[in-house]
Amino acid sequence: MNDLAIIHPQVQGRTPVATRTAGSDTDPVRSVPSRWDVDFVKLSPTLNMTLLVRTVHPAEEYRDIATALMSAGHVHAEQVGFVQKASSPGAHARLHMAAGEFCGNACMALAVLNASEQALGREGRTQIVLEASGAENVVRCEVERRDTDYYCRLDMPLPRGAESFAPAEFGNLPSTLVTYDDAVHVIVETDRIDGGTKARAERLAAQLARTNDAPLVAVMVYVPATGQLAPLIHIPALGSLIWESSCGSGTASVGVHLARTTRAIVSANVIQPGGSMWVGVTHERGQATDLQIAGIVSIVAEGKAYIRV
Repeated sequence: MNDLAIIHPQVQGRTPVATRTAGSDTDPVRSVPSRWDVDFVKLSPTLNMTLLVRTVHPAEEYRDIATALMSAGHVHAEQVGFVQKASSPGAHARLHMAAGEFCGNACMALAVLNASEQALGREGRTQIVLEASGAENVVRCEVERRDTDYYCRLDMPLPRGAESFAPAEFGNLPSTLVTYDDAVHVIVETDRIDGGTKARAERLAAQLARTNDAPLVAVMVYVPATGQLAPLIHIPALGSLIWESSCGSGTASVGVHLARTTRAIVSANVIQPGGSMWVGVTHERGQATDLQIAGIVSIVAEGKAYIRV
């Protein structure tokens, strides 16, 4: 990571308000809330609103901070990542998501944050290398400035496997179970996305969370005739179940599903509530060997948030 203090200030972001006190098991004394002063940047990768926290906090506080920031009464976003200093040679930064999962859109957001501090001009481009939670190796993102926005193409971690799946909630609809080191995705093909379909997807996400210990469970409801995708993301550790405006990792899984079912090289636009994202997959015998996603990212806000938990 570069040495810009604005990216990884060497100060703690937590400001104690009062000393925590512990009571007995039979008569516990409630602790006085702590306060965090959080420097953040809010970015929009295809409207998947993402908060990147730039102040330094202990990892055990990530979940409380993320839950507060994501809430409708606070800064409000669909996900939160914490920026850390990278240790790999050549890496610009490290991204750690609140529950330790990998997130493609958040990686593109951090790549844009780093690229924005380079002198790109209005149409320049650069390559950003990141470490990321949930990814064994570094990930690379090509960032191209387009006026006030940025176009990003990200190399994604390959899944451990992809196989046919027949969730009871969806009967005989064609489905694929895609497994990653840190996540389980199910891609369900359907002819429409309506309230009933979403209710079944939510029940399936809850079921998958009970039978898998992955930090993230996702159900991707996909309409092949139109290329539409409704991404449902469930993070059990945060208690969150969100129909996201877009999902980069889910877009990649749709690409894996298409490569597996068509046995063809995939280059497809996936239309989501927040806009269109591109996925490209090359494969051998249905197993992905190269996986990329791309989309537009904009920087929408920067400031300091005050949290009391």
